[in-house]
Formats: sequence, structure tokens, C-alpha cells
Amino acid sequence: MKNQELQGVATKNVADTLRLSLQHTDGVGRALVVYDTNYGLTDILTAAYRSALPSAKFVDFDTVTKEEVIAQFDALEPGDLVVLVQSTNFLLSEFRIRLHLFQRGLKVIEHMHLTRNEEAVWDVYINSLEYDPAWYPVVGPKLKSVLDDTRTLRIVAKDAELIVTGGLEGAKLNIGDYTGMANVGGTFPIGEVFTEAVDLAQMNGSFFVYAYADKDFNVQMHEPFRVTVQGGLVTGYADNTPEAFRDIVALVQSMERPLIREIGFGLNKAITKERPLADITAFERILGMHLSFGEKHSVFKKEGLATNKTKFHIDLFPVVEEAYADDVLIFSQGRYLV
Repeated sequence: MKNQELQGVATKNVADTLRLSLQHTDGVGRALVVYDTNYGLTDILTAAYRSALPSAKFVDFDTVTKEEVIAQFDALEPGDLVVLVQSTNFLLSEFRIRLHLFQRGLKVIEHMHLTRNEEAVWDVYINSLEYDPAWYPVVGPKLKSVLDDTRTLRIVAKDAELIVTGGLEGAKLNIGDYTGMANVGGTFPIGEVFTEAVDLAQMNGSFFVYAYADKDFNVQMHEPFRVTVQGGLVTGYADNTPEAFRDIVALVQSMERPLIREIGFGLNKAITKERPLADITAFERILGMHLSFGEKHSVFKKEGLATNKTKFHIDLFPVVEEAYADDVLIFSQGRYLV
């Protein structure tokens, strides 16, 4: 697909997201787009926002000072919109940008680390931005409802089975529906329902990993290898486990317990194993499941795990042939059955 075609698709997708998800209409309330010109995918998305938001103010991050960017943020009022289109990640050492903007009551769309996605998958990223009102707001709440009532979750693949007993935390939604939420927007692409075990020690068994986040937050694909879990802790792995993953396990073990925490269910149909996105934040929305490795998961509070002291949240992607909520099959052959 040529860049001109990609820009057309991107314009439609961001316009739909603005209208249907963030409920922002151009010219009704102010909009600020902060961008850079360091990568082709960044340029395509910036052009798409220019088309979708002709009344917005556009600021090239590399042509102004950090103080000028902050002043632009501070000039906005609650309910206004900020879009961040970043080849890497805009560094404003005074604060974490998105959290600062949310604290000011602003709507936020953040695209980050776009350079991690090679040109061959630009179309995948752009297609992943499609907002489907017949999918996310329908399947997401149904899946949450099932998970919230689940006492035993089973993840099955080949001869491996990972079992979580004792119930799950109330699932969180990242589906582009911000009704009743304090913050409107977030990091895009979207598409996820996530939870974790009420009692982290009540996870046992094994699963096969086909992808994981490396130390640079890039996705590494690999021939599936088995990881063993006992009492919520990673206790072993198979002989074909890549050396890079062994190093990650050793690093985590040197600083904290090797816990499995997040249990995520991705909903984004545009992202696939066959054509993965290298940036982990985008890839974890893939239609299927992901888990996190390490003690860090700031969304759910657990006794003895202080958010400011935990260090690691490393995404792992298990092979899932079937997933059961109690005795009900909820995922099979790459499809949700809710």
C-alpha cells in the first residue's frame, strides 16, 4: 500500500476515533497536535490529523523549547484535546506528559515509539487505529462481565495448561469507551481487557511463549518455548528457551520475585503473529492473550507490592488454543466466544 493510500486510511481511522471514541468535533473545543518529522509513519499520521482536525494548532516538537510546549498545554482548558505523534518519545523531564495532561482534564491521544515499526508493517499500525463501534464496546464489556465472575481460569495449548484459581480482579477496559472515566483517551492503538489473579500465588502450570518484550521494549518472536509457573512464580523454562529470555529471567530474579501478574486479553484484530508490530505497547493489543512477568503492575494494588518499589513489567505472549472461564470456553481458534 502506497503512502498516499495509507494516509487516506489513517485519516478515516483517526477521524472516526475522534468522533466516536473521544467525542471531539473539530472546531468545538480546541485541539493541539504536537508532532515531529523524524520518521515516515509519523509524517503519515500527522498529515492524517491535519485532515481530520483542520482547526487544530500544530507544533513541531523539534522547533520549539520544552517550556514552549508546556506553555501550549497550559493554555488549554479542560475538555480540550492534545494529540502526541512521536517517532520516539517526547522527553519533558518535568513530568510524564500524558499524566500531566490528564491531571489538567484534557483529552489525550498518544502515538509513541513509531520508529520501532518498520515500513513493511506501517499498514498494520494504521489499520490497528480503526475504531469499530460494533466490536470494542460490545465484546469488551461482555468479556469483562465473564472474567469478573470467574473463579478458575484455564489457558490451554498443546500439552500445557496454566490454571488460575481463587478468582480474578475486576477487569479493566481499554476499548475507547471513556464513559464515566476520569481520563479520556490514552495510548493508541487500543483494544484490551485485562485483570490479574486475586491471589497471585494461585497460578500454577505451564504455558508456551511465542513472543516477549526484550530489554529495549521491542517484541521478539520465537519458536514457542515452555515456561513453568508454581505458586505464581516462574520456576523454569524449556531447553529451547532463547538466551535473551533467560537473561531477562535472571535479571528479574536478581531484583525481585519472578511473578506473573497481568492477564490480558487483546482485542485488536489488525495485529497478528504473522505481521507483528515491534513496539510492545502496540503489539500487546493483538487478538489473543498476554501476561506480564515481574512484580510491577500499578493498576492493581497488592499488599507487600509497593508500586514505587517494583521494577519489572515484561510482556509475554502465550500460545492459546483454548481459554476457559470456569468450565465455559471463552476463546478458541483465535476467536472470542462471549
